[in-house]
Amino acid sequence: MTKNIPFSVTLGPGTYYWCSCGRSAKEPFCDGSHKDSGKEPVEFTITSKEQVVLCACQRTKNPPFCDGSHAR
Repeated sequence: MTKNIPFSVTLGPGTYYWCSCGRSAKEPFCDGSHKDSGKEPVEFTITSKEQVVLCACQRTKNPPFCDGSHAR
């Protein structure tokens, strides 16, 4: 998967953990692969079903959401 293409996903209500290290096999979600990376997953909550665009490049200034940093 190309890291310059954000993840557009529809999520239902709940708590999610976005991968901030780029090692997860379940990106954009954390699978625990960050151990010894110095990074931690970012917890975020969705209150109603919605489509969100999650960062794939791990350079966003608004984690876990894409801010277009991959294009710079």
